Amino acid sequence: MAAPQSFSSSGTKSTGGLGADNIRVICGPTAAGKSEIAQGLALEYGATIISADSRQIYRGFDIGTAKPSPLDRRSVWHESVDIADPTERYSAALWSAGAMRWITEARARGSVPLVVGGTGFYISALFHPLFEAPSLEPVARSRLEAFLAGMPTVELRRWCTRLDPAKSQLGRVQLARAVETALLSGQRLSQLQSGQARIGLFTPHYLIVDPGVSLSSRIETRVDLMIEAGWLSEVKALAATVDSGAPAWKASGYSTMRRVATGEVDLSIARERIIIETRQFAKRQRTWLRHQLGAAHITIVNPDDSDRTATIERWWKESA
Repeated sequence: MAAPQSFSSSGTKSTGGLGADNIRVICGPTAAGKSEIAQGLALEYGATIISADSRQIYRGFDIGTAKPSPLDRRSVWHESVDIADPTERYSAALWSAGAMRWITEARARGSVPLVVGGTGFYISALFHPLFEAPSLEPVARSRLEAFLAGMPTVELRRWCTRLDPAKSQLGRVQLARAVETALLSGQRLSQLQSGQARIGLFTPHYLIVDPGVSLSSRIETRVDLMIEAGWLSEVKALAATVDSGAPAWKASGYSTMRRVATGEVDLSIARERIIIETRQFAKRQRTWLRHQLGAAHITIVNPDDSDRTATIERWWKESA
């Protein structure tokens, strides 16, 4: 699996220093090594890590979401981790509002806010505020949600390609939202968003972490480490208290591990499925990065390169 190719340079495309409205962002596909880099920078420069991960927000869903360890959280101030119950529906708009508050609070403490994560919709909501979404009839939406929930992702993507092609490369949640909007409002979500674009308060300076072809093996290794760390035991405990329809179960791999916990699927089969699902997810993240960042200030780093430390330090200092 190759690294993104549409960025024009592997160096920083910066045109000036960071002002009060500028924010550093570390992003990239899952398992690329974002958290390790962020933790090191936060320790060195006294930064506050603001997680832009839509699954790390849920309490109790720890191992399979690769949450920072208790030691990491004691060493560095983390925001947006363990802030929601597993049954709570948490939106990009809610996260964006929280992120603006966390940025302000970090600066008030004399700390540098550092946004870190791979949930593109969260990052986009922070720097390109969301539009006024059309009101959808609650009963009809509930029925449509239930119908779409049972649809395989490939089929859901096919529907989205017909109804709102501009949204067809996004993740499952965004696919469903685009289909719901098109069917219930008669309007394309992509057109509504572009027609009601708002001016953001912050300007992002991105460090995109991508190991290129080695990402595939990194994903496999991380899944194995999660299993060794007791992921199945965690899922069994969660299954006893968290309803199967809770949004938190949509985190990558959790629904499959739940089937292992109930005896429906063998662990070895589940492992292979999760690895495949995670690689597909990483591919979608790369697609989002290629198409959504535009002319932003961008530095790309391969964490496996010998000059990675110099590249990371240069990005941090040139953004200061």
